Amino acid sequence: MNSSVRSFLKAQAQELKPIVMVGKGGVDPRIITALNEALASHELVKVKFQAFKDEKRELSEDLAAKTDSALVSIIGFIATFYRAGEAHLIHIPKSLVEKGE
Repeated sequence: MNSSVRSFLKAQAQELKPIVMVGKGGVDPRIITALNEALASHELVKVKFQAFKDEKRELSEDLAAKTDSALVSIIGFIATFYRAGEAHLIHIPKSLVEKGE
């Protein structure tokens, strides 16, 4: 994902509220399942870290790998993930995709 696409997705995510919360239980199979379901129906999802705040970068990268999604950004204690779905709810302009090629 190039920086232009990342910036576009960050702008799209600005109005979203976190759907998945990581609490004291950490990143367990329930969190991974919840994120997979949210990505399947929304494509762009925010995850809020209510615990494990010091490890949010590592946990976010791990979540992205386990859900086959892209980590768009981490701002404060909220990580944003993107995975294109079959419905293509978010249309990324071709000019942005081609910019990084």
